[in-house]
Amino acid sequence: MTAEQTTRQERKQRTRQALVDAALRLLTDRNLASLSLREVTKEAGIVPTAFYRHFASMDDLGIALVDESMRTLRRMVREARKNRSSSEDVIRSSVQTLYSQVRTNEDHFRFLMRERYAGTGRVRAAIATELRLFASELAVDLGRFDEMRAWSAEDLRMMADLIVTAMLGTVMELVDVDTADREADMEIIRQARKRLRLIVIGVAGWRSEA
Repeated sequence: MTAEQTTRQERKQRTRQALVDAALRLLTDRNLASLSLREVTKEAGIVPTAFYRHFASMDDLGIALVDESMRTLRRMVREARKNRSSSEDVIRSSVQTLYSQVRTNEDHFRFLMRERYAGTGRVRAAIATELRLFASELAVDLGRFDEMRAWSAEDLRMMADLIVTAMLGTVMELVDVDTADREADMEIIRQARKRLRLIVIGVAGWRSEA
């Protein structure tokens, strides 16, 4: 690739990211369906026709936002689960990572929570796919713990789904709270850890009775 081609590719990537960032700013208190292409391009500082060099539709832009929002979370939580000697270690590190990610990228998570149920069909489907992938990765990691090595894939996935659902509840609580309310944040973290412990204990008890 020549230097000119590299520069062109970099410009294209910057414009694409500008569109994603502009959409995210405009979606602070509204959903994607209410957003127009012209609003996004005006916010990004480009002409409307340039939009189609990067996205085929507003839904495609929404899917890019889903990907950007979930990619970092999956990577960070995956790192939080590595080299942990006990389920309590994993719970603490995962909840802390989730909290840090939500507070650092609140607009992304507010977008995900809103579009998960109120978004267009393709965007809702993209979020559901990302959550299934998240749960699948978690199920694989759970199966590496000594006490869970004998579990079936079905049981591991059931537990992973419960954990992901609990984590989504924590995300919803965090985006609904004033970020300046540190005391409220600490209570949400405490409750999140407690929920995950209850899942671990409850599923282990269920397994012993099965």
